[in-house]
Amino acid sequence: MPTTSTPNGPWDAKLQQFHGGQDWAHMDNFVEDFSVTTNAFGMPESAMLAAVQAVSQGHHYPPADQEPARSSLARFLWPADFEAEQDRLILGNGASELIDLIIRMAPTGTWKPGPFRTQYKEYERSARNNGFEMLPADSADSANVACLVNPCNPTGDYLELPELKSWIAANVRDGGYVLIDESMQPWHSPQFLEHSLLSQHEYIRALYQDRGISVFIMHSWTKLWCCTGLRLGSVVCPTAEHMRAIKKIQVPWSVNIVALAFLNAVVADQPYLQKTWQMTKTWRQQTIERLSERFPHWQFFGNSFLSWVWVDTKSEQEAQRAVDLAHAAGVPVRSGRPGYSLPTFVRLAVREPAKFDVLLEAWSAL
Repeated sequence: MPTTSTPNGPWDAKLQQFHGGQDWAHMDNFVEDFSVTTNAFGMPESAMLAAVQAVSQGHHYPPADQEPARSSLARFLWPADFEAEQDRLILGNGASELIDLIIRMAPTGTWKPGPFRTQYKEYERSARNNGFEMLPADSADSANVACLVNPCNPTGDYLELPELKSWIAANVRDGGYVLIDESMQPWHSPQFLEHSLLSQHEYIRALYQDRGISVFIMHSWTKLWCCTGLRLGSVVCPTAEHMRAIKKIQVPWSVNIVALAFLNAVVADQPYLQKTWQMTKTWRQQTIERLSERFPHWQFFGNSFLSWVWVDTKSEQEAQRAVDLAHAAGVPVRSGRPGYSLPTFVRLAVREPAKFDVLLEAWSAL
């Protein structure tokens, strides 16, 4: 029998930050996980095979320099000039490890989130744990450390480069740190790098030289390549010196041999990315159209290229009922209540139509 959804599931609400993606393990009727914003196409087969083969090397330590996976990712991020930039790149055990390491070494004082209604909470969690004074998103004050998720998960807001640079200029103090999370930005299009801070080498160098502001570009690669269980993230630092400062306090071998093999293979899988860019927008639009027809009072948020839909049902009761019905049908969605404190909202991942049919059928009782 399907289990009943609970507000926090296996999370210790007093100590840990709630995150989606836990319900599936406790279901005997599991169909698809709509609670996480991973790629609808699942793990790329070529990279999965490389990861499975790497298990046979599990009696060896991972390479301490993270090679060749780190260089392979650098080529993916900077096809034309990776050799000049790769010394600013370091991998981590998910983005979460790197977030915490950077905030630990950041200048103390105030912390501020991006300008959106809410955002991914791991940055705030780390800042609170490290004693920062918390500023609200709408504060007119600049901060010693600012963290902006772009595109913003869960709200779906997205700042193009001119807007992003203006926000940084107005909200980060001289000598401060700013962490820009672009984990979901590669969904943009085949031209995603042109719209990413990854392409803005001179801007980042000038900002550091002129105002002492350190820009860190964060990525959780577990969403784009649907490998959340492997824990795989990276950060591009403003200088090689910043990268070495992270390496100095990072525990050795934090990225295991299976995750490194997966990354080294997956960056070469262009067909996987092509179908992602081709189909995600189509399936997302179909999802919104079908939900709008069934629930005309619901409001939908987020850029068209994103791998999820952020939905305001306009009712706490209806949102909770939607969460419960989805859970009972083996297709869990993310409630906006835990962590985000937005109880009328739900977030659902973009998935292929046949799997979305199951969710829509479950919501026929609403």
